[in-house]
Amino acid sequence: MDAPTGTVSHAPFGRTRRGEPVERWELRLPSGASAEVLTRGAALHRVRVPDAAGALGDVVVALPDVSSYEAAEGYPGAVVGRVANRLGGGRFTVDGVEHRVPVNDGPNALHGGAEGFDQRVWDAEEVTGGEGPAVRLTLRSPDGDMGFPGELTAQVTYTLAEDAGGVRLRLDHRATTTAPTPVNLTNHAYFTLDGPGTVEEHVLRLHASRYVPVGEDLIPTGELRDVTGTPFDFRTPTRLGERLRDADEQLLRAGGYDHCLVLDDAGTGERTVAELTGPRSGRRLRVRTDAPGLQLYTGNFLDGAWRTVEGRPVRQGDALCLETQLLPDAVNRPAFTGGGLGEAVLRPGAVFTTSTTFAFSASSGS
Repeated sequence: MDAPTGTVSHAPFGRTRRGEPVERWELRLPSGASAEVLTRGAALHRVRVPDAAGALGDVVVALPDVSSYEAAEGYPGAVVGRVANRLGGGRFTVDGVEHRVPVNDGPNALHGGAEGFDQRVWDAEEVTGGEGPAVRLTLRSPDGDMGFPGELTAQVTYTLAEDAGGVRLRLDHRATTTAPTPVNLTNHAYFTLDGPGTVEEHVLRLHASRYVPVGEDLIPTGELRDVTGTPFDFRTPTRLGERLRDADEQLLRAGGYDHCLVLDDAGTGERTVAELTGPRSGRRLRVRTDAPGLQLYTGNFLDGAWRTVEGRPVRQGDALCLETQLLPDAVNRPAFTGGGLGEAVLRPGAVFTTSTTFAFSASSGS
């Protein structure tokens, strides 16, 4: 008889200000490692994995209740869409027709507009037969939602598994549409491998030889720039805070890192694209994805307004995001698509898919 691979359970988490019930789904492994997902925003609420001493602890920022998530700016843990990242001017054109999305980030639309997928309550169901406990969340976005054409059905499946190498959390995104529409889905979890405190001592390696420079409004300039000689060169393991305060024009514009890195070997399928190490805990995170880009964000706009489940404020530099995705504003920039970079527009009959695995391990030698 096969050993148990884990359990799936769910319980009420509260209600939105509109009165919608929100559930918390827990995936738990025999070792005690676990992940919790909320139906509001399909958000990754908690991930508990062992440190070098074997002690379980949270590695993502978790807020205590629904009202905290509703009040929080910054999309903690959420699946963002219909289009992740920024849409320049809150507008795009598909097949000769211009569409407009309500702006919510200066002159631009960020993460799907003023009411994106992060604010919606998704349907959830257990998934069986895989390598570990899993939950699938589904959202139907109607034609015209936030100005986007076509009815879109979006899904994300979270699967938790473990072996001798550690704990793996896999995210499989999927979407279909009834009319041509841009789609770019990602998860906006805030990682902190060492627990409370700054992540500037975390050591990061990115398999990325180019990055996307931005203008004053944080919209891409259209260039894909070589990282050589810039603060964006993480091709060898580098302490996150080492160049964070360099007098670099790009860092000054964004208040830190808030840039998309163009991942090497785009278009070749799933491959390892990032490694992150927490020096105090000994935890290591390896990111595998089939996506062409990764938005590195150092929580530049966090100001202490968030309080964790333990009541601690979350400030700038207390966590970082590693958001695997298509390149930003790609629907407005044909040079950001094709050639392994993916397609910005999803059409009827086609299926948008992307997968990312966060693999956690620990070493006392870190």
